[in-house]
Amino acid sequence: MDAKHAANIEEELGNKLAEAALTILVRTCRQEIRACDDAQLEAICQAMRAAARAELERFFDDARAAPWIATAAFQSAALGIANAGIAVLRKA
Repeated sequence: MDAKHAANIEEELGNKLAEAALTILVRTCRQEIRACDDAQLEAICQAMRAAARAELERFFDDARAAPWIATAAFQSAALGIANAGIAVLRKA
């Protein structure tokens, strides 16, 4: 696998992970999200973006070490990113 192909895979997984994390956030905190203004939503997204790199790296490490738990590692990473957004939301 060349570097360009690996980068494409990482970007696609990152996008899927972001989508999963946002889905968790909205399903978990639907009422609170509706009440947020634009600044609060941006703060939530910023916290989730900050957590994303570490969670994605952990996902890759876990999936490489134990490929049979890749699905659970992905779900754990999505929950970790969503949790960063929920923490900001609940502080506001």
